Amino acid sequence: MPKKDTVILPADTKREWILKLEGETDERYGRMPWDRTIQAHLNNGVVNIDKPRGPTSHTVVDWVKHIVHAKKTGHSGTLDPGVTGSLPTCMDNATKVVQALLPAGKEYVCMMRLHKEAPEAKIRAACESFIGVISQKPPLKSAVVRVVRQRQIYYLDVLEVDGKDVLFRVGCEAGTYIRTLCVQIGVSLGMRANMNELRRTRTGPFDESTLVKLHELKDAYDFWKEEGEEKYLRHFVQPVEAAVKHLPKLVIHDSAVDYICNGSPIMVPGILKIETGIKPKDLVAAFTLKGELVALGRALMPTEEIVDKKKGIAIKTDRVLMDLGTYPRPPKKI
Repeated sequence: MPKKDTVILPADTKREWILKLEGETDERYGRMPWDRTIQAHLNNGVVNIDKPRGPTSHTVVDWVKHIVHAKKTGHSGTLDPGVTGSLPTCMDNATKVVQALLPAGKEYVCMMRLHKEAPEAKIRAACESFIGVISQKPPLKSAVVRVVRQRQIYYLDVLEVDGKDVLFRVGCEAGTYIRTLCVQIGVSLGMRANMNELRRTRTGPFDESTLVKLHELKDAYDFWKEEGEEKYLRHFVQPVEAAVKHLPKLVIHDSAVDYICNGSPIMVPGILKIETGIKPKDLVAAFTLKGELVALGRALMPTEEIVDKKKGIAIKTDRVLMDLGTYPRPPKKI
């Protein structure tokens, strides 16, 4: 089995910063994510809801919408009504990054019930055999077309075996069906097996340390509205920047920000520093020097080329998060 220090999701990929140009930021424009007004914080916020057993994901996200009086909300992956755990919910402007969470990977803790007992060593070997790329057909109750598809299992650790009950932790690609995985493990053991309980413990950069229960969010919001106290709401709701921590990043000059907010691509001269490991077609997050998320885009060239080149389009802008006019454009040369 993989050792703990090798157990990672795509969100855990380590990168380093490369400085391309020195730059300064004008304190009169923009503000650091945690310094936004409380309303702006909510409009650009993400809350890692601890979904309870019973309601659908859609229902839970709708409750969040009503609790914080958001115009719209969105989540990063459906959990069945009987499944609990991490359901990152984006609010208003932050809903633009929901799709960015999909490639980050997810982690679950599952209680699998075997229909008869088996040697623990055999169970562990069977589980280990599923690490890698597997083929799955969605279950009958799923909302997607039932065609065989490939999914990546990053790790699968057996935590405990107690008779017919097997507790395991699995890190996997979005769209992996753990219920189906249990059936597949059972087949490899020569018996039937089913998922007894399931909890999602991680969605990309969001783990159990940031989980928030619905009543906690409601209490925090009411405390702000009734008493004017913001600290609890700020503690539970994270800025949209937290939802893209797993993406490769670059920092742009203040003078380039408004052009990008208007949908322009990110040009090489406007990049001050960039992270290693970027490849063409990768989804990249562009930040200001204050740490504000400006936009998401697709890389047109690798990190090394962006660092070496003096001109050209580095990133094709896909989703703009920052409001137009937040930073001024430099005066035109006459």
